Amino acid sequence: MSKTMAALGPGREFSESRRWLQLVVGVVCMVATANIQYAWTLFVPEIQKTFGWERASIQIAFTIFVLVQTWLAPIEGYFIDKFGPRIMVAFGALMIGSAWAVNSQASSLSGFYLGAAIGGIGVGCIYATCINNALKWFPDRRGLAVGLTAGGFGAGSALTILPIATMIETSGFQEAFLFFGMLQGGLAFFAAWFLRSPKVGEVRASDKLSQSRRDYTLKEALNTKLFWLMLVMFTCVVTGGMMAVAQLGVIAQDLGVKEFKVNLYFFTMAALPLALMLDRVMNGISRPLFGWISDHIGREKTMVIAFSLEGIGIIALGYFGHNPWAFLILSGVVFLAWGEVYSLFSALAGDAFGTKHIGKIYGVLYCAKGIGALFVPLGNLLMEATGTWSSVLYTVAGLDLFAAFLAVTLLPRVLSAHVAQSSIVPATQPLGEKGAASAHA
Repeated sequence: MSKTMAALGPGREFSESRRWLQLVVGVVCMVATANIQYAWTLFVPEIQKTFGWERASIQIAFTIFVLVQTWLAPIEGYFIDKFGPRIMVAFGALMIGSAWAVNSQASSLSGFYLGAAIGGIGVGCIYATCINNALKWFPDRRGLAVGLTAGGFGAGSALTILPIATMIETSGFQEAFLFFGMLQGGLAFFAAWFLRSPKVGEVRASDKLSQSRRDYTLKEALNTKLFWLMLVMFTCVVTGGMMAVAQLGVIAQDLGVKEFKVNLYFFTMAALPLALMLDRVMNGISRPLFGWISDHIGREKTMVIAFSLEGIGIIALGYFGHNPWAFLILSGVVFLAWGEVYSLFSALAGDAFGTKHIGKIYGVLYCAKGIGALFVPLGNLLMEATGTWSSVLYTVAGLDLFAAFLAVTLLPRVLSAHVAQSSIVPATQPLGEKGAASAHA
């Protein structure tokens, strides 16, 4: 137990147990929402086979989902700060259940686009709320706590990838949409009522990392160089991961490894479902792993390691991906190195800007995912123009390596100056509030 938490006094046991309960409930909610994004690739071939639409047209639904999920995050952040976590997650649960119910009945592209928009609202509400809650409850272990929470979203579909694939094969994709939509929405709705925000005095700031000495408003955060640098880096890295999430099934098919049977001695499985299952596990592991590392060596150094690993992994996937075993291993490396962006940038935002208004601030920062989603359909067009996925993969790898370069050269200096500046109380904040701001940071 950290020295920070040991200093909490008589309320320590209650606060300590309560915050871990909050973390577990947040993870459960994230697990329940994961398939809305990560299982989509399983449905695309079946939708195309049933209706005969072009893949690029179907994938617009995925883009709509991500755009709604991310670009509404600032608005959702406002409501999180206003109504608290319970109402927001319960509402989000109703939306994710409704989204797949709509998909199960859709017979036109517009129907799937509507389901994607509803799902984006639901996932956005749940994701933003649970990340927000983890940031507030664990200022001393933000990287680990946010990593575990985001890991629930990254790995949440690992246990259900095979059941969904099996149900699609045996009962059709419409039945799979309806059954798992109701199951996931119901689980998140039930868990929502156990969530709450910490009270004043239940948590204290970290004594290991550089953290803001006050809470920034959204307007103040937008006026800092650090925020825009983080947004650029976030966008660069998330683009490659989004491309892989949406197109892994399509890439596997075009590389000729989708139906390859992998013999694991104990059982045999097609390369694509196995890759999806392994990738979800690696994606989930990466978030708490790199978050925990960042709690000890700093966010900037961890970003350099992760972003470089992802860039190199994507280049290797484009070069060696025709080999089924290389496809499995390298896709896992890419997801391992990509998943951590959601723990590192959210933890860094909490460190830099405090948590009082973090819902709004991280909501705007999270729009980087929506920007990255715009490149998903463009990836199909670029592949069709060049005849190979290598051109797409090499492009996004370059973005990853550029972000790693920024993490080495620019981020440490800008972050250090920002933290030093945060000790200066703004003219609009009374001097008596300085201590209260520090307690939230």
